[in-house]
Amino acid sequence: MKMRNAKFAIGDIVRHRVFPFRGVIFDVDPEFANTEEWWNAIPAEIRPSRDQPFYHLFAENEDTEYVAYVSEQNLVPDESGKPIRHPQVRALMDVEQGHYRWKEESGIFH
Repeated sequence: MKMRNAKFAIGDIVRHRVFPFRGVIFDVDPEFANTEEWWNAIPAEIRPSRDQPFYHLFAENEDTEYVAYVSEQNLVPDESGKPIRHPQVRALMDVEQGHYRWKEESGIFH
């Protein structure tokens, strides 16, 4: 497997290319690093390649907030300019010029 550099960074706001949700990236795996059960739950015809970055998002849709794990091929920059309402974002991150960063007091330094 050839590893690629991540296109997005921690703090970037992105949206899913197909499904109606958006979020802020809080961690990046250089390649797939979730469970086989999770992997096999994705229908084979839309299952992404493992050899690409995968992103952990504080995600939200119209109805709820949650944590998502998404392949790079399924993400695009979110240019809506809207803030993220996810409660963990408010608790752990600050926003500067449309980009989120960890609060010093969160104890997380990425």
